[in-house]
Amino acid sequence: MERTLAAETPKKIGEEVVLKGWVNTIRDHGRVTFLDLRDASGVVQCVGQNFPKLTNESVVEVVGKVSSRPAKLINPKLRTGRVEVRVTAIKVLSLAKELPLPVAGDGYQISEEVRLKYRYLDLRRERLQRNLRLRSDYVQAARKYLFSRGFVEIETPYLSKSTPEGSRDFVVPSRKYPGKFYALPQSPQQYKQLLMIAGFEKYFQIARCFRDEDLRSDRGFEHTQIDLEMSFVEREDVMQTVEEMTVFACEAVGAKIAKKPFPILTFKEARAKYGSEKFDPRSSREKNAGVLSFAWVVDFPFFEKSREGKWTFTHNPFSAPRDEESERKLLAGEEIEEILTSQYDLICNGLEVAGGSIRTNKSEVLRGTYKILGYSEEELQESIGHLLEAFEYGVPPHGGCAQGFERLLMAYLGESFLREVQAFPMTKAGRTAVMEAPGELTPAQLKELGIKIVGGGKD
Repeated sequence: MERTLAAETPKKIGEEVVLKGWVNTIRDHGRVTFLDLRDASGVVQCVGQNFPKLTNESVVEVVGKVSSRPAKLINPKLRTGRVEVRVTAIKVLSLAKELPLPVAGDGYQISEEVRLKYRYLDLRRERLQRNLRLRSDYVQAARKYLFSRGFVEIETPYLSKSTPEGSRDFVVPSRKYPGKFYALPQSPQQYKQLLMIAGFEKYFQIARCFRDEDLRSDRGFEHTQIDLEMSFVEREDVMQTVEEMTVFACEAVGAKIAKKPFPILTFKEARAKYGSEKFDPRSSREKNAGVLSFAWVVDFPFFEKSREGKWTFTHNPFSAPRDEESERKLLAGEEIEEILTSQYDLICNGLEVAGGSIRTNKSEVLRGTYKILGYSEEELQESIGHLLEAFEYGVPPHGGCAQGFERLLMAYLGESFLREVQAFPMTKAGRTAVMEAPGELTPAQLKELGIKIVGGGKD
């Protein structure tokens, strides 16, 4: 007999069904036993006698007949609350021992260490099931929008070259080339620009990005973003596309948006009005209602001074200057603090949830940017020589954006930590969930890679 999902039982009154899932709860009343069976679709009550030994979270197969509940026993809190399954047979597929943490409730009171050590159990709780399913729905809606606008989904490499994009790289040693290393991408930035040079014109991917930076509640070593790039566009074209995609996907998952179209503020206006370019303009009523308040911030400074007193970029070095005057100053290396970039950031409820820019398609501007950053010609060639060479073969005007939709879902779901919308997140100490990493390599592995550990040691 074909398996029936719990959510399908209200449509099968009078029929015999086979259910498979987890024991959500079990209540033995002596002559009759009540079992709430949970599967991916929901929960349904099963009623029977002489059940085998069962524990909460055991996996079972139930055979029985779907019946209507008496009116006084209807449970309005369940989608299946008008029916129950009269059990004729039950089979234990996997008996669960006592759990190291409860999976009922929201789980906030449980320590991060315990939750992530047993993440496969933590994920059984209703809140996280909802969060990850909604995440999937959001990405599906974003894909649907982008495909409808002629975008092509293309994957770019995970094993790449270390390039300057604002954070430390995670590096991967090469066995085939001893002493040399790949880097995991901080973003697909240069590859998506190369795809514009290749003539695809509209690219996107659901991209994994890796950054060895200090961890905080809305930042991890790895995250996922909706990454896109477009040719023959101006700033407003990209912003409109990202805004339409965001509205479409947010409303597809039931979110309410404060203002459409999104307000646009310059960097100076945001700082003057809110004291920050990452602001939350919602009223108390809107906060209580879980409304999403979006705004664009534009006209950022291109450069800022680092702690060491050297010039560094505020967003990325591949952006075009905002206007002709900014381009003139950049090429001349003058009034550097006054140079504006074509960067645009999307803010939602005080979080930066997307960022992008119009990129330069002029090799002299790219060279001028790296000159301000203090690169020698040799360092320039080592870092982006491949991109400069590609610029010699016809580069369309182009720009793009990356949406950190995990932060956006944090805002919508009212979560305070990125881990609540990720399946297997890192701990605050930078250790992986379930599997104990980082870990040591065996002497044989180190020898094969040509690596010798000369410092550090055990924790």
